[in-house]
Amino acid sequence: MSRILSASRYIAFIPVICIFLAATALLLFGAASTIQAIVEVIFAGKLDGKVGKALLLESIENVDMFLLGTVMYVIAIGLYELFIDDTLDLPKWLEIHDLDDLKDKLIGVVIVVFGVLFLGQVITWDGQRDLLNPGAAIALVIAALAYFLSHKKAKLPKGPGDYKGPGDYEA
Repeated sequence: MSRILSASRYIAFIPVICIFLAATALLLFGAASTIQAIVEVIFAGKLDGKVGKALLLESIENVDMFLLGTVMYVIAIGLYELFIDDTLDLPKWLEIHDLDDLKDKLIGVVIVVFGVLFLGQVITWDGQRDLLNPGAAIALVIAALAYFLSHKKAKLPKGPGDYKGPGDYEA
C-alpha cells in the first residue's frame, strides 16, 4: 500500500503539464498580440495621441497577460518541485520547498497583476466611470495580502533551535 501511495505523487504530472501548457499559450498569445499592436501602429499612417494611447493600453493589457502566464509557469514549476523532483536547477528566487513558498510567490505575483489591472483602468478612464470603488477594493485586497505575508513571516521561528513548542508562535 505504501508503494501505491508513494507512486501516487506522480498524479501531479497532470496539473503540471496542463498549467504549463496554459502558461505557454498565454505567453505566446501575449507575444503575438504585442507584435500585432506594433505592426498596426507602424502601418497606421499618422501617429497622434490616440494611436499612442491605444498602443499604451494594448501594451499594458499584454503585460497583464505576460504576468498571468508567469504566474501559471511559477505554479507549474512549484507543483513539480513539491511533488515530483525538487532538484531542478533553478534560480534561488524560484526554488520552492513547501506549499507556503508556492503561496508566497503566487500572492506576490497576484499583487502585481492587480496593480497592472488597475493601471489599465486608469489609462482608459473616460472621466465618467467611478474609479474610486474598484481602486479601493484592489487596494484593500493588496493590503490584506501584504499584511498576510508580513505577519506570516514574522510569526515563524528564526531557526531550527528557536522553536520551543506550540506556544512559541505569536497569536
